[in-house]
Amino acid sequence: MAEETPRGRRGSDQIRVSDSSAISMPIRNLISIVAAVSVGVWGYFGVVERLNKLETFEQLIAKDLETGLKELQADIAKNNEFRIKWPRGELGQASADQEQYLLIEHLSGQVEKIQSRIEKDMSNGVNITRLQTDMMEVRSSIEKLKDKQRGLMNGGS
Repeated sequence: MAEETPRGRRGSDQIRVSDSSAISMPIRNLISIVAAVSVGVWGYFGVVERLNKLETFEQLIAKDLETGLKELQADIAKNNEFRIKWPRGELGQASADQEQYLLIEHLSGQVEKIQSRIEKDMSNGVNITRLQTDMMEVRSSIEKLKDKQRGLMNGGS
């Protein structure tokens, strides 16, 4: 028999493992071990894949936010420039404004012509009144002359 030590028995109970050791186990246990390892590896890589997707998505979102923020700041700067310079006329005129200004110029020219015609017509009115009074005087003078002529023809003085 083997002698006992404080650590336990020595001798035949020890397992010696080497590259030529043989293990016997039922095939169903072997299949279940392989299936469990396969499921574990599949689950591990699924979790790693999901983490990679989330990290990539987070990096893309951060980059998009950064780009969007820069574009937004540029738009705000352009809007501020427009808001300040447009009323001052430093950015030019819109085509609709130019068209309106052309129409206003055209209409103001027509108004000036109408005003000059009205002024001429006002002086014509004075002239017409004067001519009417002159014609009345001429008619009365003609009537007097006719009366004298008739008087001379009838033998009057």
